[in-house]
Amino acid sequence: MSQISVNHLTFYYEGSADNIFEDVSFQIDTDWKLGFIARNGRGKTTFLKLLLGKEEYRGSISTSEVFDYFPFSVDNPAENTIDIVEKMYPEYEFWKICRELTLLQVDAEVFYRPFETLSNGEQTKVILAVLFSMDEHFLLIDEPTNHLDAPTRELVRDYLKQKKGFILVSHDRDFLDQCIDHVLVINKTNIEVYQGNFTTWWENKQRQDDFERAENAKLKKEIGRLQEASRQAHQWADNVESTKIGKKSEKYEKCIDTRAYVGEKSRRMQMRRKNLERRQERAIEEKSSLLKNIEEAENLKLFPLLHYKDTLVKIEELQIQYDTKSLPPVSLEIRNGDRVVLQGANGCGKSSIIKVLLQHLAGETDILYAGSIETASGLKVSYISQDTSHLHGTLEEYAREQDLDYTLFLALLRKLDFSRGQFEKRMEDYSQGQKKKVLIAGSLCTKAHLYIWDEPLNYIDIFSRIQIEKLILEFKPTMLLVEHDKTFVEKIGTTVKKL
Repeated sequence: MSQISVNHLTFYYEGSADNIFEDVSFQIDTDWKLGFIARNGRGKTTFLKLLLGKEEYRGSISTSEVFDYFPFSVDNPAENTIDIVEKMYPEYEFWKICRELTLLQVDAEVFYRPFETLSNGEQTKVILAVLFSMDEHFLLIDEPTNHLDAPTRELVRDYLKQKKGFILVSHDRDFLDQCIDHVLVINKTNIEVYQGNFTTWWENKQRQDDFERAENAKLKKEIGRLQEASRQAHQWADNVESTKIGKKSEKYEKCIDTRAYVGEKSRRMQMRRKNLERRQERAIEEKSSLLKNIEEAENLKLFPLLHYKDTLVKIEELQIQYDTKSLPPVSLEIRNGDRVVLQGANGCGKSSIIKVLLQHLAGETDILYAGSIETASGLKVSYISQDTSHLHGTLEEYAREQDLDYTLFLALLRKLDFSRGQFEKRMEDYSQGQKKKVLIAGSLCTKAHLYIWDEPLNYIDIFSRIQIEKLILEFKPTMLLVEHDKTFVEKIGTTVKKL
């Protein structure tokens, strides 16, 4: 076991107004199974690049480890997989990779197929097998679950559960819970390391946030009380000061100079006021140390329409036909208030069902199928696709093309943790998570009877996933979804359709 020691790390991108990291210090052990958590755009992938030596920075990162990164960039996917392996790791030992592939339930015949013909799951497994066959390497695993179906996620999760010595970036809560023993989290103002899995960290964070909110409310009330007491003490001192005059004592019938007495009383009043102000300053200073790392995941809004018909979609014995195969027939109904989640292995037809339904609604017939589709008349649909490659230009241009309320669109993006500075950027320069949030915000702006979302949560951070869960549970829209996040599906799905 060795350590990765980060000391006084500061980094910013050229032309950026703010530092990504500022004077950050922490240590991690290289035999940990470390989950890496942060909001989209907070710097997870950037930090991995710093570990890999791909960016210059101030401060130091000290370690004897050799780092390797997932996903490996494949320049020519038409090459056979064994040639890709050779480029990844020229000193590879074939038997070790085969051993890892056996654990991942992949046959060694994939070596002799073009890499591009492998499924997303097979490609992920091959790269992980190669990386874990390297001795004494510390792995940086960046979002391995994107585009993986539920069975493959479980297999990769169980595989990682047996390993150690990695940093895992993932937004899938169940996945993290099963295969990490420490958490590295980028907060708003610092980076912290915790022992435990995602649930352990999340419960501790909720308790800390609740404590800070309660302490903040108490201090806010105390500051108000001290301010009022200080104001009264100041007024009383001024009133006493104004009485510094001589007066005649009726008892002794002689003039007594009361200036000394009044002066002492005034001095005590001024001291009391200053003590109150010092207490107030201490309370303000204590209050200012609170709430800095609370993620204010504001509630989102949705504008679902209720159709006058109860049944919005009825699909009977739908069998999609391709050149070389036909998918098994599928039947399902979607009624007002239903949230139907399509699940199954990649290639079983989840996205194809959505495409056929959308084409039916648009009066198009590009995909051949047998069976019947009935939809309610005048059905309005809001659709989120898996693909974000069509996003280009400015947010204003996108809102205009999609006929969105621009002010509402920006407000929703702000609630999804977009900074105002990001509003000025072109969408081509956004991260994958930010692009997904553009699609989600656009869909939330749209009044619809049916929301069709195809893997909407790929690249979306945990805090935003929780926001979206709360939104769906509050507004209860009618939905058809493809999603593999187990926790999300358990929380919001009313029907899970296994294909």
